[in-house]
Amino acid sequence: MKQNIVLSKKNKSISGTIHLTGSKSECNRALIIEALSNGKVKVENISDAADAVTLSSVLQSALKSDLENNVSNKVQPITYNIGPAGTAMRFLTAFFTLQHGEIILTGSERMKQRPIGVLVDALRMLGANIEYAENDGFPPLLIKGKFEQQQKRIAIKGNISSQYITALLLIAPSLPLGLELEIEGDLTSKPYVEMTLAMLQTAGIKHTWVDQIISIEKQEFIQTSIHVEPDWSAASYWYAIAALANEAELFLPGLTAYSLQGDSVITELMANFGITSQFKDGGVHLKKEPKLVIRKIFDLKECPDLAQTIIVVCAALGVEATFTGLETLKIKETDRVKALQNELGKIGVKLIEKGLVYKLDCSEKFIPEKLFINTYDDHRMAMAFAPLALLIPEIEIEDAQVVEKSYPAFWKDLEKAGFALAQPQTA
Repeated sequence: MKQNIVLSKKNKSISGTIHLTGSKSECNRALIIEALSNGKVKVENISDAADAVTLSSVLQSALKSDLENNVSNKVQPITYNIGPAGTAMRFLTAFFTLQHGEIILTGSERMKQRPIGVLVDALRMLGANIEYAENDGFPPLLIKGKFEQQQKRIAIKGNISSQYITALLLIAPSLPLGLELEIEGDLTSKPYVEMTLAMLQTAGIKHTWVDQIISIEKQEFIQTSIHVEPDWSAASYWYAIAALANEAELFLPGLTAYSLQGDSVITELMANFGITSQFKDGGVHLKKEPKLVIRKIFDLKECPDLAQTIIVVCAALGVEATFTGLETLKIKETDRVKALQNELGKIGVKLIEKGLVYKLDCSEKFIPEKLFINTYDDHRMAMAFAPLALLIPEIEIEDAQVVEKSYPAFWKDLEKAGFALAQPQTA
């Protein structure tokens, strides 16, 4: 049963230390590498985000089942339900093509509406045996593992989801012929692909990237450990809180200036709103300084998961900014563009779409006494709108548990920082 939560913050200043969970993006990649390394790679600081917990559980079960099938020579179809975990769906689709036996990979109703045809087509070109169990192009999938690789070089569109590319790169060193992956057109979320390659390199896997082609030969993983950095995506909500506060001084331990995570660009984006980032004492110190917002155009192509955070901050401050690079938002946990339009409309702000360009119209913005936010089963909707409690006396957010997908301690951390949390009153 969904449980809503009511937020308020009488004191408009914010201070304190917030310990963030491990990065979901780093952790999910590390878990796949660990599973493919036959015990050589170990993961440290595993994220407690629901997506990472789900992926870890499936991998442990799958490797055990694969071992049992090897011993008994029995091939029995096994169903794995990953719920709403999109990253797990993409990564496991590729991973299971290398395992023994038949797998049915399914998820939530929303997951069954999220396209996966581009990745399936690419894997089929390599020789993988994958069928659609219900609707063509969408989960659930029937995967028959241990395929014979047909070719080494394949092409994939770069402007749909970097997770498709990452899924292929993660299995590349385990493929008999290796992989030459040609990226067609512009590459969306390039930092996520760079993160994947850097983590593979930590595990001893070499690559070349020349023009549009990434090449990885068949290689063995080395004995090593991968330490997962705290989550910069989670940090972005504290940057948003700092931007909307009257005064702000926060310390986020464990975050580094030279992060693999593309969302660390939040330090640059939020500098536009007067938020300074100082790296010392083993983390980052945030401080709000008086500043006139000058930047009007934000290109979020390489960090689409920050889109809701930045757009809501701009709307709250009445900054009529323009945004590009939002192409992938419509195939996320929900159609994030439509969700933003719906919820911003509740404070009189319009997000106007003109082709690939989006513009905020804050001319009719108002601050209500109370506000109800629908989350659309999307963790980032809940967390992006929560900072509005610094401006609006009372905010009720639908389905508080939705944040467990990436940041389970979010509400507790807000409470530690001085936000008041309550259950909604029933009539």
